Amino acid sequence: MLKSPAEYRRIWDRKRVLREIYSDMYHRILKKTVKGPILEVGGGSGAFKEFAPSTVSTDIIFAPWLALVCDAQRLPFADESFSNLVMVDVLHHIEHPVCSLREARRVLRPGGRMILCEPAITPLSRIAYRLFHDEPVDLCVDPLAEGCISPNKNPYDANQAVPTLLVGKYRQALSRAESNLELIWLDRFAFLAYPLSGGFRAWSALPAITVRPLLAIESRLERLLGRLAAFRLLAVYEKRG
Repeated sequence: MLKSPAEYRRIWDRKRVLREIYSDMYHRILKKTVKGPILEVGGGSGAFKEFAPSTVSTDIIFAPWLALVCDAQRLPFADESFSNLVMVDVLHHIEHPVCSLREARRVLRPGGRMILCEPAITPLSRIAYRLFHDEPVDLCVDPLAEGCISPNKNPYDANQAVPTLLVGKYRQALSRAESNLELIWLDRFAFLAYPLSGGFRAWSALPAITVRPLLAIESRLERLLGRLAAFRLLAVYEKRG
């Protein structure tokens, strides 16, 4: 397992396939933002900031390119400070996801958006994630469970099923718990290019030159194959006025 944002950054800098894959994700995210300041929670490698340089980028682990270190469950910002809050591969690492969602709602302005890009658990991806990924997939948890925030929790602990549960089984429960946050957009995407890229690992089974053509083909198949075979989801929540 990777130990620091600096290690993510080194892999990002030397792995073109990874940059192509995530460029597609970041452009999807930016298309869903509204006008105004962007807060990134879980900035990690700092890669998203390359696409949106004015972003206030944070993480729970220090890195010199971050604006500050903070916990997603206790954001050190005033109410209604941002128009957008972006999290990429973060929510499924948070000890109590409902706390981070509540904080997101608090710091967003009316009409502001929380944009999440996370693992999607589908019949195909569930098999692959369980066999080839070191993060667990537990579909039996309650992602809205309250609890005390542990100061000693390993920030890399995770449950990849959390985002899928929130937009699926617990969608209505979340709507009741956080009635000011409305799910306005949900995409399930990434079929072959993402898993074959190896992610933030050193290896890749995909030549860099093939990534863009493959992503173009995949984009045409999202509505047909999304629920069955997607490895990623993009969820956009808007704060009601």
